[in-house]
Amino acid sequence: VQLQASGGGLVQAGGSLRLSCAASGIDFSIHDVTWVRQAPGKQRELVAFITSGGTTNYPDSVKGRIAISRNNANNTAFLEMNSLKPEDTAVYYCNIRALAGISNYWGQGTLVTVSS
Repeated sequence: VQLQASGGGLVQAGGSLRLSCAASGIDFSIHDVTWVRQAPGKQRELVAFITSGGTTNYPDSVKGRIAISRNNANNTAFLEMNSLKPEDTAVYYCNIRALAGISNYWGQGTLVTVSS
């Protein structure tokens, strides 16, 4: 099983980025997908969540600016991030989970840096 996160980079405040989380070697469609982020010196925090059925959930800190989606045909989940702020700077990780946690995998992380 491989889980590859990509799409991070340097962007100015107010800009946009699209992160991808590509899975292989697994039945991606049955997995819930979570994006979390960890900024330097801070705890990991939830960014977005999408169930295998497509139901989404976001914390208030990103609601309206970030959208999670998935394409089961391509075994990929996406994180569309708009109106980025310097406080969005972090390493972003994707996680897929199914079967009550028996299937649980993390991607390697992708760095997002938002300059002011």
